[in-house]
Amino acid sequence: MIRGLYSAASGLISQQRRHDTITNNIANFETVGYKQKTTPLRSFNEMLLQYTEPGTNNTNKIGTWTGNVFAEESVTLFNQGDLYQTNRNGDFALMSNIQLPGMRFDSNGKYVNENGEVTYQPQAYFTVLTNDGEVQYSRSGQFATNMNGELITNTGLRVLGSNGEPIVLPAGVSIDELTLGGNGNLYRADGTDTGIGFYISRVENPNMLVQVGNGNFKLAEGEQVQQMAPGDEVAIMQQYLERSNVDYLQSQVELMAAARAYETNAQIVKIYDQTLNKAVNDIGKVQ
Repeated sequence: MIRGLYSAASGLISQQRRHDTITNNIANFETVGYKQKTTPLRSFNEMLLQYTEPGTNNTNKIGTWTGNVFAEESVTLFNQGDLYQTNRNGDFALMSNIQLPGMRFDSNGKYVNENGEVTYQPQAYFTVLTNDGEVQYSRSGQFATNMNGELITNTGLRVLGSNGEPIVLPAGVSIDELTLGGNGNLYRADGTDTGIGFYISRVENPNMLVQVGNGNFKLAEGEQVQQMAPGDEVAIMQQYLERSNVDYLQSQVELMAAARAYETNAQIVKIYDQTLNKAVNDIGKVQ
């Protein structure tokens, strides 16, 4: 009986975490470049139950029991979000479809070979710099300029150029006056090449990124990235932004499923509580 109570209680906690994750996804549905999270549910290791006959060494197998369920972590899905046109020169989006030889990635950016080894699809990111000098990575390309002529994100982070330094526009030039050329550099209205390009980082395993808020990521300690090389299947689209990759309708369905599962586990806990109360106070009462 107690075993079932523990299982229901663990279900409550797991569904609560799942509900929180889905709610956060829905809240960021319109956040540019946001990557949705999912909370996989797992069971504890399977155990073999058996009993020993009193006074003997004879054991009999009862069966197996998987125990409780738990939600250990939230996993980010890095698949490409849809692009939409804004007709604003300061908006940029990345179309990333980096391939590796001999591998075919699924819709979640994962490849599993015949030995069960998993390889994740590399992803491309704009590279930005915080006020503390920390390098971060973002798929949000809503750019503007500050009073120093530096190109910044909508959260005020400086955008790094292809030379690894913050992008500073020529004096008196607005980002709205520049267009993106085929070589990845920004051009003036008269066709003059400014020599300014974006530092696009290629992250080999995006699961090594740590979300820091506002759609930005930082790299886990000990991991490395490299600058996007010519030939990588990555395109920069001007006057476009990348939507979040949250499936709104699917998220609503999952939210209701999580709420129903939570209610079911809560009802089970209530039933066990009533049963234990009856066993202790009525059946177990000493006459």
